[in-house]
Amino acid sequence: MAEKDDLAPIEQMSFEAALSELEDIVSRLEQGEVDLEDSIALYERGTALKQHCEKKLKGAEARLEKIVLGADGVRGAEPMDL
Repeated sequence: MAEKDDLAPIEQMSFEAALSELEDIVSRLEQGEVDLEDSIALYERGTALKQHCEKKLKGAEARLEKIVLGADGVRGAEPMDL
């Protein structure tokens, strides 16, 4: 596993980057070739990545729900409140 200092801060990651890293973590854990301490660290980071991805998806969903429909179709979207 990469050193903790080498890992990107999760809150600054895009959805795609977080999902890709999460997929890598799952693959490594499924292979079972990681020692116990690294497995625990990977699991913890994977959990944080999963939560980050869920937050990003909920944010995107909220933005889509704010799309304003007019008689002539889509007129625009309201900015999402964070």
